[in-house]
Amino acid sequence: MADWSEIEALKRTPLTELFADDPDRLSKYSADIAGIHFDWSKTHLTDDGIKAFERLAKACDLAGKREALFAGDVINTTEDRAVTHTMERGEGNKEDVAVAQGFHARMRALIDAIEQGALGPIRNILHVGIGGSALGPDLLVDALGRDETRYEVAIVSNVDGVALEDAFKRFDPTATLLAVASKTFTTTETMLNAESVIEWMQAGGVEDPYGRVVALTASPDKAIEWGVDETRVLPFADTVGGRYSLWSSIGFPAAIALGWDAFSELLEGAAEMDRHFRLAALHENAPALGAFTDLLYTQVFGCETRGVFCYDERLRLLPSYLQQLEMESNGKGVTIDGKPVGRPTAAITWGGVGTDAQHAVFQLLHQGTHLVPLELIGVIEPGDSLNEDHHRNLLNNMFAQGAALMAGKDNPGDPARHYPGDRPSTTLLLDDLDARTLGALIAYHEHRVFVNGVLLGINSFDQFGVELGKEMAKAAGKGGGDFDVSTNDLLKRAFG
Repeated sequence: MADWSEIEALKRTPLTELFADDPDRLSKYSADIAGIHFDWSKTHLTDDGIKAFERLAKACDLAGKREALFAGDVINTTEDRAVTHTMERGEGNKEDVAVAQGFHARMRALIDAIEQGALGPIRNILHVGIGGSALGPDLLVDALGRDETRYEVAIVSNVDGVALEDAFKRFDPTATLLAVASKTFTTTETMLNAESVIEWMQAGGVEDPYGRVVALTASPDKAIEWGVDETRVLPFADTVGGRYSLWSSIGFPAAIALGWDAFSELLEGAAEMDRHFRLAALHENAPALGAFTDLLYTQVFGCETRGVFCYDERLRLLPSYLQQLEMESNGKGVTIDGKPVGRPTAAITWGGVGTDAQHAVFQLLHQGTHLVPLELIGVIEPGDSLNEDHHRNLLNNMFAQGAALMAGKDNPGDPARHYPGDRPSTTLLLDDLDARTLGALIAYHEHRVFVNGVLLGINSFDQFGVELGKEMAKAAGKGGGDFDVSTNDLLKRAFG
């Protein structure tokens, strides 16, 4: 087990003192990569701290595990699988890259056929999936498709029928294509939603609704068995995890709505971050520094949460996306060899949209008793055409919040107006929000999760924690299950 004693012994020096003691702090703790400016200077990272993390990374063989990731070795040991999402971006071993590129070519050919009218007059894309099969596509379409998309897209994940009916109200069934996204093509919620869409199409006059279905899956045989023609099955490798899958055919709704050029730019932006992560020394490696910051606050400062606040409406879904990426990946209690971790793992990720959050939760962040490290994300180029005061005010708020959290304000005669300060934040400032920078931004967080997992000694690529509740829900649905008296009472109250 890795020795954390050197890191646990790190001293907490106030942020204002760190700046006062080192005039080069900003330049040492910031970087510009793939159209994104990273600023860690307002965190408690120090030269000694980074060196301690570098030594821990060496002891954990981070370099070797990073190479194993890109080589396509079996690093998801509990499921006996490689991890190949970087190959979807063209980065990794040649064989897996070639497979991914073949699947991409198949997706592009189907999109071309749809655009040429092969499936009829399609105007709407109704995508059903859940978890990684929905969060990624939803983020992409919402962030990049606000100005113009070639199709109207609805992404439905919730099994609550209200969500699906909202889409039905907007769409014409005779002009709708159904995309069913499920790695196994057995996901209960997704398949129930898909069946309801088929029924809606039939009721709306579509003679062959299965002829309007595209399957996005790592189990093509199951999709064909369900009724999807083989020509409309878009496979991806089962070594691509759900929460890492937007780069694969799971990204179909984004690729068709935004256009193939945008999807290609997304992949290239991610690949640029892949190359940086693979080649840069740790003390200037953005995902590594992000992970070192995470671990400093969870392991040394005892922080249980981390806040992500996007000062751009187009990134409003990013905190939700990162919740799954970070907490499903590293929310584990055992090491890769099955022993108790013995220390905190993933922080609880939460957040929201910047100025809205300032009037809701920033009270706690400034004056509450919880120390919450923040990630503040903004974009230099505005996403609107209104008076520039809108965007200037937006960014001024983001910059001022980071400054105020760090500096605080002493009011000895009025404790209610005392701000303790010394509260950390990382700032990510994008030049523009386009497909390339969004790809790099998401890939940065993926690799940051990977570094966290390696240093904690856990497997970031399984997710058995979601299975037990699913199994019990199925048992309840069949009228079985050995439940406690409270659950039995709830079932009886709801269903009689």
